[in-house]
Amino acid sequence: MSNTLYHFNNVKSNNLPIKLLYVSKAKYAEDWHSTLHMHPFTEIFYVVNGHGLFKIKEESFPVRTHDLVIVNANLLHTESSKDANPLEYIVLGIDGMSLKPLENPDLFAESLYSIQNCRTNREEILFCLNSILREAEAKSEHYEAICQNLVEFLVLILARGIEPNIVLSADISTNKHAAYIKKYIDVHYAQDLTLDTLAEATFMNKYYLSHIFRRSFGTSPIDYLIEKRISVAKFLLETTKYSIAEISELVGYNSTSYFSQIFKKRTGVTPRDYKGACPSIISD
Repeated sequence: MSNTLYHFNNVKSNNLPIKLLYVSKAKYAEDWHSTLHMHPFTEIFYVVNGHGLFKIKEESFPVRTHDLVIVNANLLHTESSKDANPLEYIVLGIDGMSLKPLENPDLFAESLYSIQNCRTNREEILFCLNSILREAEAKSEHYEAICQNLVEFLVLILARGIEPNIVLSADISTNKHAAYIKKYIDVHYAQDLTLDTLAEATFMNKYYLSHIFRRSFGTSPIDYLIEKRISVAKFLLETTKYSIAEISELVGYNSTSYFSQIFKKRTGVTPRDYKGACPSIISD
């Protein structure tokens, strides 16, 4: 009889400071409309089959079976595939994990994402990803805890030999989340935004969202939204011939009277009085 025993003296019982937000499996089809987008968390893509293009900002990169793509938070990206061998991939959204940015300014942007082939590690990676998918679909008892443990195992495997620049920290997400919310408001201020729509767009609890935004910027997301709208409205009142009703709609208010009420509350004057006090710079 042969017996080998291994002791573990330095095992830590605490979990990694990361959180699995979602898992999804996608396959390209003709109705797939690819658009650039970003998230306030890191995404991990694994190409299960096929090939296509992965676009990050203005650059496109070819990807194929067993390619692993890691994209940092708040980085514009999308994917596409248009041939007979369509792209099929599994993607994870993970909070508390990122790629460490390089200090070299020439390489900073490239260090915010990673694309590499993992054919030699495919069995471990696919075991984790497929197991997470099965657990998420079945939703049996303790499935969320099992998925969380599986993603921690996967991230450690990646950090150990595939992507050594992975950083794990609960603190890395908070400022990025707040910055993402601010950027989202800056772009979408003219839409019907509420705490609920912001929470849906950022995959965050609305109370947590409000907390981290106030901690980072000293105001609530809704107050920042109002100030953003008023700022844009003042610029339009100063520099254009748009009517008050048109400006109200352009900054996200369907009711002109409500817009005027909010504007006066924030500035002390009505939009009409504000426009009347501005020097005319528009020539006929």
